[in-house]
Amino acid sequence: MLISPAYAQDAGAAISGLTQFAPLILIFAVFYFLLIRPQQQKQKELKNMLTSLKRGDRVVTGGGILGTISKVPVEGNREIEVEIAPNTKVIVLRETIASVVVPTPANDAK
Repeated sequence: MLISPAYAQDAGAAISGLTQFAPLILIFAVFYFLLIRPQQQKQKELKNMLTSLKRGDRVVTGGGILGTISKVPVEGNREIEVEIAPNTKVIVLRETIASVVVPTPANDAK
């Protein structure tokens, strides 16, 4: 025969195993820092905001209702009384409050 058989060499087998997983590790790291970690921080801030609600805070519910908290019961109770108009109070669940509205200070520069 004129052609001799060629055998595959086994020199880079250890390096190729690591290089196969490097893109997967890189993709997971990108997902963690761009998607998972910011979402966890946002949930932590929302939980802290919900536990620090107090009487007189202006809040927006998940349904878009704007009102003032008139009664915050003891810990463990999920219901909060919100006044949405004079003498009109509704009871909402603590988890449905989307944000606390911070009133802007009056502009007395004039």
